Amino acid sequence: MQPAVIQLNFDPYLRVAGQAIRWEALAIAAAVFVALAATALLAGRDQRRSDGGRPAGRDDLLFIVLGIVPGAVIGGRLTYLLVHLDYYQANPSLAIDPSSGGLALSGAVVFGALTGIYVAGLLEAPIGRWLDIAAVGLLLGLGLGKLAQVLGGSGQGIVSGADWTTAYLGPGPWGVLGPDLPALPVQVFEAIGDALVLVLVLVAGRFGPFQRANGRRFLLALGVWAIVRFIVATWWRDAPVLGSLKVEQLIDIGILLIVLAGLAVVRSRPATIEPQMPSAPAPAVSPGISRSASPRGDAP
Repeated sequence: MQPAVIQLNFDPYLRVAGQAIRWEALAIAAAVFVALAATALLAGRDQRRSDGGRPAGRDDLLFIVLGIVPGAVIGGRLTYLLVHLDYYQANPSLAIDPSSGGLALSGAVVFGALTGIYVAGLLEAPIGRWLDIAAVGLLLGLGLGKLAQVLGGSGQGIVSGADWTTAYLGPGPWGVLGPDLPALPVQVFEAIGDALVLVLVLVAGRFGPFQRANGRRFLLALGVWAIVRFIVATWWRDAPVLGSLKVEQLIDIGILLIVLAGLAVVRSRPATIEPQMPSAPAPAVSPGISRSASPRGDAP
């Protein structure tokens, strides 16, 4: 019995008035927009304060995003160089060439989060609350971004004879070597995993310590996402570097250690409790004075 191969045959470019743009690029831009819109929506709805600072505002979101960008770009690039270290050791001049290679998602997420936290601190924004709000937008963007890769043939896994492999036909160009060979659609696997992590974070946010907006939900999202990446990387085409482990899997282990350290820091911090103002006792009513008189009065 022949394995069921899903053959994809379409033009990866949208062509309008002599101009062409890849469907994958459009879909990634849409994923970023959805992630930002979801974050802005949640920031507007969530009025809880996590650390006693001023409430987060949507104006902060713009500056925090601007702070995330350089960290994501630099961290993503450095991690990409690490993943493909042998190639760039042989071609060091290409390390800073933006047309050579790309960005690694793991590094982009971690370093982008760090620079975003730094900017939020400069703004005196409630960092824990912003992290928990960002967790939903982050997972939405990551999952939709992975699905966007299907439109360009990027992120294909190992060639396999298993059922439900995918192959890209037509001239392309496609974002993978040997696009016509049946391969595991690991980008879809990761997108499904991201969706499951999102559900977990939304459910966990209703229980126990995850109800407090102190960064726990973000750390949960980051940690479980790293586990998903670790599993999916098993079917990546990269060569192992330490036993059976690939570079991405070692990076994922590092992310898990960062998450555990972050949870320990959050746990060691005293819980912030909104101060409750004691109710003032009702003023005594002197004989002959009506109780219905306004408490504000006309006093200066």
